Amino acid sequence: MFIKMIPEIGHFALIIALLMAAVQAVMPLAGAATRRPLWMAYGQPMAVGQFVFIAIAYACLTASYMLDDFSVANVANNSNSLLPWYYKFSAVWGNHEGSVLLWSFMLAGWGCAASLFTGNLPRDMVARVMGVMGMVCVGFLLFILMTSNPFERLLPGMPQDGADLNPLLQDFGLVVHPPMLYMGYVGFSVVFAFAIAALMGGRLDAAWTRWARPWTNLAWAFLTVGIALGSWWAYYELGWGGWWFWDPVENASLLPWLTGTALVHSLAVTEKRGSFKSWTVLLAISTFSLSLMGTFLVRSGVLTSVHAFANDPARGFFILMLLAITVTLSLLVFALRAPRVSHKVGFNWLSRDALLLVNNIFLVIMTVTVLLGTVYPLILDSLGLGKISVGPPYFNTLFVPLTVLMCIFMGLGSVTRWKSMAARDLIRKLWLAGVAALVIGILMPLLYRGEWNLFVSLGIVSALWIVLPMVRDVFDKTRHASSFLAGVRKLSLAYWGMVLGHVGVAVTIVGVTVVSNYNIERNVRMSPGTTVEVAGYQFTMTELTERRGANFLADTSILQVQRGDSGSSFTMRPEKRLYLATGMPMTQVALRPGLFRDLYVAMGENLGDGSWAMRVQYKPFVRWLWLGALLMAFGGVLAVLDKRYRRTASTREAPKVASQDDSTQNSTQNGAREATA
Repeated sequence: MFIKMIPEIGHFALIIALLMAAVQAVMPLAGAATRRPLWMAYGQPMAVGQFVFIAIAYACLTASYMLDDFSVANVANNSNSLLPWYYKFSAVWGNHEGSVLLWSFMLAGWGCAASLFTGNLPRDMVARVMGVMGMVCVGFLLFILMTSNPFERLLPGMPQDGADLNPLLQDFGLVVHPPMLYMGYVGFSVVFAFAIAALMGGRLDAAWTRWARPWTNLAWAFLTVGIALGSWWAYYELGWGGWWFWDPVENASLLPWLTGTALVHSLAVTEKRGSFKSWTVLLAISTFSLSLMGTFLVRSGVLTSVHAFANDPARGFFILMLLAITVTLSLLVFALRAPRVSHKVGFNWLSRDALLLVNNIFLVIMTVTVLLGTVYPLILDSLGLGKISVGPPYFNTLFVPLTVLMCIFMGLGSVTRWKSMAARDLIRKLWLAGVAALVIGILMPLLYRGEWNLFVSLGIVSALWIVLPMVRDVFDKTRHASSFLAGVRKLSLAYWGMVLGHVGVAVTIVGVTVVSNYNIERNVRMSPGTTVEVAGYQFTMTELTERRGANFLADTSILQVQRGDSGSSFTMRPEKRLYLATGMPMTQVALRPGLFRDLYVAMGENLGDGSWAMRVQYKPFVRWLWLGALLMAFGGVLAVLDKRYRRTASTREAPKVASQDDSTQNSTQNGAREATA
């Protein structure tokens, strides 16, 4: 009897969570406005309770999948009794309703964490943060209960078996990619709540940025890993070897990442120097708003994509209204409160402050570029002005030059002092790094492929220009220590987080540049006994076999691969699968990964007479794309672990903003105290 009632228990838990979110949205804000401590105290227990009840609802939906309860429409439409248990587990979020429930679960989790780790902050600040988080939770819980109920029943016409999970989603990528991506999206809600709370309380000082920075870095790290996992999943799952489509849904995740990157740097300036206050708040609002916009694009039905979950205008209208309300109210609060913020901190144009501002501007321009290319075709179509397609040529033509310009200022910023720096001192620090980057970047294509390539040289020069000045900066900060290791230990985790983040950008640039220009691909017809040579590797098809999986039939091609005439050999097994429940064919790529190259083989169509169309590719440095993203994310986590952010700000004393003279002195003598930038 209990098992049969699991969906009803989950539905009831969502209703209770909605009621608790409503209390969280109203009582703390009312308490902060009327200075009533008891009302302000409602926020934290309501956030914890809301998380518990959404967790119960999520557990109930998961149990329905694992128990093959096909009386639940969501389970019947997205699962099958033959589906392996681990795909049943991930199928919970492999659809619109389940993914929104996962989103709300993570949103409640971030709110619960914020309530538990802000105990030493001013009481009114915590109350406002909890209130704003409660409002966001109310919006998404209403969205679930009114338009996307995951517990809707199919009674009495319950099917005997499920329709099965989309074969594209029957992959490990579904297990890891959406949760990581959502953790990043939703994590920015905490930063948004801090920004609005700071505006409402008139507390736009360095204190709120210190409280918000760990949450920002952590959300940014999750989003970075989520985007990288999506790129990696598309690379091996879709069978054509591409790692970025400039697909509208991919762009939807890139947009908040770009503004989130700008926010990470702007928060550093606001905390360290007390400047960019209004700009930082606007970036916090923009980043979370773009996260909501990504949700609208994926779930509204306004675009068609392999990544999109829903095609329901009613749902899209609800999210569009939620986005409009969020943006309108937050900008209204900003317009009313921001003019009261005084800005008295100055800096010269040759300073770290100025260079970070320039890079922020580049990141915002890149955001606008991607946003325009993504939504302009949708706007034209909605107005009946025709259909146009905006593809890679547009994005690459605008995005790549902006990235190169941003790299120039990244290299300068890593060694420049706060407030002001003499030009001769900057030249003295950077001339050797500049010469080395140019020489190595120009020679590398000649040494690697025997011919010069402008774009490869430009990418390598840009990457080296990011890394080499930081090497000089580390040397300057450790040369007076008793030993190099002693000097390294004195540098803060926040500083090393900055170094790793920038090195990650450089590694990704190298990967993008090399694989884009030196990828080798051959589309060939192969049958047993056929040999094809690609990039010095000989691919010989030795056998064609058939096998049966848990819920599919597969044609498997066995390839023996050898490098040159005397190199060691290995086997690759690409497959063409037919899933039984849906009758949908899928390509299972064979990969031979390596740090400096991937070998990539995908089966195409059966051409008859025992031969198959095959795509064989040599992809140099492609792994550096995702290695760089992991380094960036690890840098963000290191910054969160810095001891300055483990010492939560006192309830009575805000962190001191460094004076202009102190800022210059600290930047030259105490590099270990510098914020991540």
